[in-house]
Amino acid sequence: MSPYPSSASPTGQWKHLRVERAGGVVTVTLDRPDKLNALTFGSYADLRDLLAELAHDGETRVLVLAGAGRGFCSGGDVDEIIGATLGMGTGELLGFNRMTGQVVRAIREAPFPVIAAVHGIAAGAGAVLALAADFRIVEPSARFAFLFTRVGLAGADMGAAYLLPRMVGLGHATRLLMLGETVGAEEAERIGLVSQTAAEGEADAVAAALAERLAAGPSLAYQQTKALLTAELDMPLAAAVEMDAAAQALLMTSADYAEFHAAFTAKRPPRWEGR
Repeated sequence: MSPYPSSASPTGQWKHLRVERAGGVVTVTLDRPDKLNALTFGSYADLRDLLAELAHDGETRVLVLAGAGRGFCSGGDVDEIIGATLGMGTGELLGFNRMTGQVVRAIREAPFPVIAAVHGIAAGAGAVLALAADFRIVEPSARFAFLFTRVGLAGADMGAAYLLPRMVGLGHATRLLMLGETVGAEEAERIGLVSQTAAEGEADAVAAALAERLAAGPSLAYQQTKALLTAELDMPLAAAVEMDAAAQALLMTSADYAEFHAAFTAKRPPRWEGR
């Protein structure tokens, strides 16, 4: 557990998500297969709050985000979100949009790797959730679509206009966010959206294997690598090199760094402790 726990107890049951824990790996499944896992106000809020809890529990080493049924996530529910927002005032709408952005920020700022196991459709907010993950394991059936302009909104939703150009370049990002075109798995891999491919029906298994590998590895090193990748996106080289130097100096005082040397000397695998 975190050395600084709050007075609130961890949530035992999540109403809008299926959450499973095993050996430092937390698997979060969007579980509305009849609706292609369309997101609701409740599922957004649960994701926001779950990620906040996991970031401080001291036990989570990897998070896998998956979807039940025929697809990963079809985006916001047309009736439960789009229909409902038509009756909201500006203040309520701003609160809702800030909440969706908080989910993406929480994924990017989480002190552990996040893996998206993508099959079928990943559209709208679903595409952004996959985009925000550190790894995207993608089946041949997968399709990505940033549909925000198709419903009359800006393509720059939930941080997509920040994240996507940095992953696929400004040209591809402009096309995808402006036109809302659907991109199949083959093109997604070509332009850089895919971290690893999986055979049809195998994304969850491949994601689980990667999660186990990461969970067994040097979690402190992974945490700092993720934090530096995010922090240095907008830094000049001199500042980035200085930040790297400071981070490495701190990590050189860690138990894991000493453990590598001891394991190398003894000709045995390292026993990583994450400290």
